[in-house]
Amino acid sequence: MAATPTPTSPGELRPGEAVYELSGVGKTYARNAIHALEGISLTLTKGSFSSVIGSSGCGKSTLLKIMAGLIPPSRGRVVLAGRPVTGPRRDIGMMFQQATLFPWRTTIENVVLPIEIQGGRAAARAAEEQAKALLALVGLEGFEQAYPNELSGGMAQRAAICRMLVTEPAVLLLDEPFSALDELSRDFMNMELQRICIDRHATAFLVTHSIQEAVILSDVVYVLAPRPGRIAEAVPIDLPRPRTLEMITTPEFGKLVARIRGRLDKEAFI
Repeated sequence: MAATPTPTSPGELRPGEAVYELSGVGKTYARNAIHALEGISLTLTKGSFSSVIGSSGCGKSTLLKIMAGLIPPSRGRVVLAGRPVTGPRRDIGMMFQQATLFPWRTTIENVVLPIEIQGGRAAARAAEEQAKALLALVGLEGFEQAYPNELSGGMAQRAAICRMLVTEPAVLLLDEPFSALDELSRDFMNMELQRICIDRHATAFLVTHSIQEAVILSDVVYVLAPRPGRIAEAVPIDLPRPRTLEMITTPEFGKLVARIRGRLDKEAFI
């Protein structure tokens, strides 16, 4: 019998140590017998940035929901910081395609919302200094009292990043967070996301449809085969950090993009 992992505080982990581990994870939806995922095994290490890419319907969003504790796997094991993931947890940060800020709350009130939900208004007030520091980190100093309709799309997404970070999660799960932005804003936000992750030694896992986005941000890109979703290839990205947008024009970047695109095309016709 396998030994039960010892729970660990994420703050005690060193860069390179395992934070998140999935072993043989599969998912079948009983109602319609859809076999969404099969045999997903991967390890996220502290401070790493990983991406998953695949065709529509291959199970990317299902995988992210399982990792977030929003739905249970049908098979396999999901462990974060030595504890099985059996539901939503404070040490899991989640960011979606839309910023989903509440329009009647100011920027800082939106940022501390997770703290308020978990600990009440007194806890939220106590977290305001931390929230202000996060807003300064993403360039939103001075916008603490602004309402969402006074923010641009990129600013709203930066506020959403702060809301995700305020609970100091062990892992950041990102569901195409910048897909609704224009190309220039998306590039800027990707560079901002990289800077924040490096600054906070954050562990991140991104779902994306963009090969270039996956390559520019990631240490590893997991290519998912069509349903049932399974890892067809884990592609290491050995470009130096910090990454820059100028790297997109280099031969090394082009080779990585071509390798991932070729694997996606191969899986589509198997």
